[in-house]
Amino acid sequence: MDNSSFFIIFTLTEPKAAKSDKHIYFALSLILYLLIIILNLILIVTILLEKSLHEPMYIFLCNLCINGLFGTAGFYPKFLSNLFCDMYVISYVGCSLQAFVIYCSVMCEFTTLTVMSYDRYVAICKPLDYHSVMTNSTLIILLLFSWLFPAFSMSTLLVLSNRLPLCGSHIDKLYCDNWSIVKLSCDPVTINNIYGLIIILIYFCLVIFIISSYCKLISACTKSIENKNKFMHTCLPHLLSLVNFTVALFFDSMDTRYGSKDFPQSLRNFMILEYLIIPPIFNPVIYGLKLTEVRKRALSVFIRVKVTDSSVKKR
Repeated sequence: MDNSSFFIIFTLTEPKAAKSDKHIYFALSLILYLLIIILNLILIVTILLEKSLHEPMYIFLCNLCINGLFGTAGFYPKFLSNLFCDMYVISYVGCSLQAFVIYCSVMCEFTTLTVMSYDRYVAICKPLDYHSVMTNSTLIILLLFSWLFPAFSMSTLLVLSNRLPLCGSHIDKLYCDNWSIVKLSCDPVTINNIYGLIIILIYFCLVIFIISSYCKLISACTKSIENKNKFMHTCLPHLLSLVNFTVALFFDSMDTRYGSKDFPQSLRNFMILEYLIIPPIFNPVIYGLKLTEVRKRALSVFIRVKVTDSSVKKR
């Protein structure tokens, strides 16, 4: 099959449910998607409007929320529209775009969590050097790294996949991912595997960097009560986000490459979607509830907006 055509149609794994159940799936998914949008927008607006939150830690948090909206936009709209279709299908171009958005978001989540661990390491282990190290130029470089590296990595991966002729059109998943497309190839995929291995090794290095940072953080916390409080206040939410995201991503990777057909489809669907569902909600909630400064500023922003609206109505 020539994958250069824009009109190739992939069939995706359809949720096994009666038509009446699909209405329930639609309602629950829509509520979940709206909740993700609202929670992340609250933090983004709060951080953007409050000058006191224009610090690296909060800017990285804002970046995490923006990425959450970006990633879920690659899945939920298509999933919601397909729930009322007779066939769960997607075009080749749409499939490539969905794979790019979702996996670019996944990579960006990881790179953002990496630069956040670096920020916390400098703040706790080298507090006197923090402002000289985390300058505006450094902040911009780290933000560009968190977005451009995933975009470049995923673009190259899709270019390599696009050159392969395909011998099938069924993707055993609720959404498109690069490996599912590659598995449909009629030709050897050695180059794709080598490049994929290089990307995995790079991200493994990022994991080593994060572990090293946290080892130093934990060591610094044992020497000072103040550092211990800082760790519990700002690092614990980040650590929880990292563990949750890494476990979900590991399961998805193992299921995509080595998953068994005997595994219950409903549980399999939930587990492979976990990193598209939990982190976009988990991140704003855990940071919003845990970081007192963010919580207070969010309340002040919405109280100020409410007061402004009331004064406008009185006029």
